[in-house]
Amino acid sequence: MSFSTVSLSRLLLASAFAGTMAHPGLAQAQAPAASKAAADEKAAAEDDVIIVTGSSTAQRKFDVSYAVTSLSNADIQKLAPLNFADLLGNIPGIQAEATGGEVQNVYRLRGIPNEGSFQAFHQDGLPIYHDNDGPFFKGDVMNRVDLMTRTVEFVRGGPAPIFASNASAIYNMITVTGSDTPAGAVRLTLGDTGLYRLDAYHSGPLGKRTYFALGGFVRRHEGYRPGGFPSDDGGQFRANIRHEFEGGEVKASVLYLNDKNVFYLPIPVADPRNPTSSLDPFLDYFTGTLNSPSLRNARLVYSDGAGSKVSEDRDLADGRHTKLLSLGLEYKQALGDWTLDAKARWTDGKVDFDALYSTTNPADSIVFANGFLAAARTAFNTSTQTVARLGYAIGGTNGATVFDPRATSGLVLSAQYRAIASDFYSGQGEVRLYRDIETGFGKHSVVFGGYASAYGNEYGQRYQDYLFELATKPRTLDLIAYSDTNQILGYVTDKGVLRYSTTITAGESDVTMWAAFANDTWQVTDNLRIDAGVRHERYTFRGFGIGQTTVNLGDPTTLADNATRAYTGIPNNTRFTVNVTPWTFGANFDLSSRFGIYGRVSEAFRVPSEFNVYSGAANVVPKARQYEAGVKIALPGVSAYLTGFYTKFDPFNASFLAFNPVTGQNNLPLTFIGSAVTKGVEADIDIRPVKWLSLAGTVTVSDPTISDLVNELGASAAAVDGNQLIRQPKVYGNFRPTITFDVGEVNVQTYMRYNYVGKRFVDLFNLTELPAYDTLGAGLIAQYRTWTFQVVGDNITNARGLTEGNPRTDQLAGQGSRTAIYGRPLFGRNVRFVVTKAW
Repeated sequence: MSFSTVSLSRLLLASAFAGTMAHPGLAQAQAPAASKAAADEKAAAEDDVIIVTGSSTAQRKFDVSYAVTSLSNADIQKLAPLNFADLLGNIPGIQAEATGGEVQNVYRLRGIPNEGSFQAFHQDGLPIYHDNDGPFFKGDVMNRVDLMTRTVEFVRGGPAPIFASNASAIYNMITVTGSDTPAGAVRLTLGDTGLYRLDAYHSGPLGKRTYFALGGFVRRHEGYRPGGFPSDDGGQFRANIRHEFEGGEVKASVLYLNDKNVFYLPIPVADPRNPTSSLDPFLDYFTGTLNSPSLRNARLVYSDGAGSKVSEDRDLADGRHTKLLSLGLEYKQALGDWTLDAKARWTDGKVDFDALYSTTNPADSIVFANGFLAAARTAFNTSTQTVARLGYAIGGTNGATVFDPRATSGLVLSAQYRAIASDFYSGQGEVRLYRDIETGFGKHSVVFGGYASAYGNEYGQRYQDYLFELATKPRTLDLIAYSDTNQILGYVTDKGVLRYSTTITAGESDVTMWAAFANDTWQVTDNLRIDAGVRHERYTFRGFGIGQTTVNLGDPTTLADNATRAYTGIPNNTRFTVNVTPWTFGANFDLSSRFGIYGRVSEAFRVPSEFNVYSGAANVVPKARQYEAGVKIALPGVSAYLTGFYTKFDPFNASFLAFNPVTGQNNLPLTFIGSAVTKGVEADIDIRPVKWLSLAGTVTVSDPTISDLVNELGASAAAVDGNQLIRQPKVYGNFRPTITFDVGEVNVQTYMRYNYVGKRFVDLFNLTELPAYDTLGAGLIAQYRTWTFQVVGDNITNARGLTEGNPRTDQLAGQGSRTAIYGRPLFGRNVRFVVTKAW
């Protein structure tokens, strides 16, 4: 894959130039039509939007018997999300944490305690990679919104498990295709965080009944938390060719993605010695980061299976570097009363991932050093000299640059460098046959389908721990053993490394699966519709993980390599099968053309990930049973969708220190098995009291709880049972008022976006709190003929809020404080300017 970001830029500029030059008079000629089309689109009821996801046939949004939201490209542009997770956070029932950067963020559906892998990402009806829980890449890594995105449909619960795997929800991105009318646009986005982005697309006819569309984006971004190198650098290109023929069509598509994205991890925000004391003077809440230029040449050291010491040079600036090529083919054909729809996709790619992960709380520098004094004396004392004290110096200076943490915060910090490589492939195909059948008892819209996939990885991960000063873009530190005459006797660390190869994993996985499914939508009367579906899947996992052991790498001058993880070179082969049968049943009753009610129950399963092949972990297949009932209202000036839901996720695994009734002690590490139960209501409302005012918003009110925990030893879970699920709020939502008016030929929209997220907890015991927060955003869009200008600001009041704590260490018993010491803060105030030229 030698296609570079420069090549992407040239291709996008060429497509934009070709579009404008090929049709020089088109922009002016279409201006009145464009204005009328925009007005018509505003006037059209949102309820008449056609939904194609989660259904056997295309249906109006108002008619479907499940919760679904459809956003057009224009809707998404107005929301101006920072990333895909931020977009998901605007959908009712979905709680998102969008502060990790552009990709690999966290999104949860209706209280399900899963950070995104139980939700299916599709592009034009198929996943790019079969499993949304790929090794360190999820669906938001592979699916990027740009001008080639026509709409995104978000199906929550309902029939999602029938039409996708591992799916309590489906997020389907539908791409632009060409038509007889040439169309296109070019868009430039500039941001005050060093953001430079170019989007473009062009579409039109190639010949008789043959059409094309192509486009994508290139982007460079210094980042919301500058780490001394760009946070995002790269882009994507998409294209398709579609040919229509009598009774059908065929479409071929290509996606190429080559992008680097930094991963923002939690930072310490409070002094653990006094949690009311802020660390802002050393690590700014809005711009501080532990990402640092000092790790541009990180050297990872570990032992391979042959007993040799391996040194691997890594660069933190590479971030998550995703390169993939995905080819798609779709064929539709009418076969009498039936319609055949066959799709296939092949994806080949690689993710190289470098990130610095948080570990333990910052520590008092003296206390931290004293913790290693005994081990240093054992290692470095001689018959003539003994270790008298430990002191700090800047990492890699051999003690020449002495550093005293007491001159700054008095704290030091350890963190973990993670280097991961995933070389993956995924091929998947689906065939559907569907038709309408008229009977004496109404009409049945039936679909029968089959789906199959083969996917796999060649995977490797290496972790090692570093010691840092507490500062933004921190320098590494060495902890040095001195004699009473200040001679260096040895090092606790080694060039800033606190512990080499704390974790290593390597292996290969190959998974094959097939599924058969059927769904029937029965239109019993004009007002009553009943829907039912079932899907059966069978997976076969094959592969191996390389065995591991613990070794001393043999450097007598440091403690950093005394107990490192090493490969044995012996593969542990694994093979297992999994069978699951998701299902759904629902009904919809329209009281009138403006009022409707619906109800549905569905059950989805989350099969094991490929990590189980590498690690040999036990295979657990949790399921999510979702009940939902909703009211739909479509009145002049009012569109409202209100849904009550009940979700039970089972089994829910929780490990912590619990009370042992046999010993009476509270120091027994136990695994509890139970359920996660969430009851709630979600609302999606848009009120237009007058033509120029829209009052839109979504809100979710729920009670996400831990339930029915049991243990084989009879240990009590009373301290946890009934607690709020980790990092899940009881209330979250947004309010988006918009005022529209004309100034001459210019149509102007001014809008605000208020977001609220309620209180959450980082741990099962609900000991450490993540306080509720709210943010305010604002924007203005001015459209003049075929030009659109937009200014958008996020978190314009610099509101403070934490989206997660320190999940590597705090999920069992918190952070030792009611107030979070460690967390991933919201991004500070930022502004973007966007200009778009359409044709």
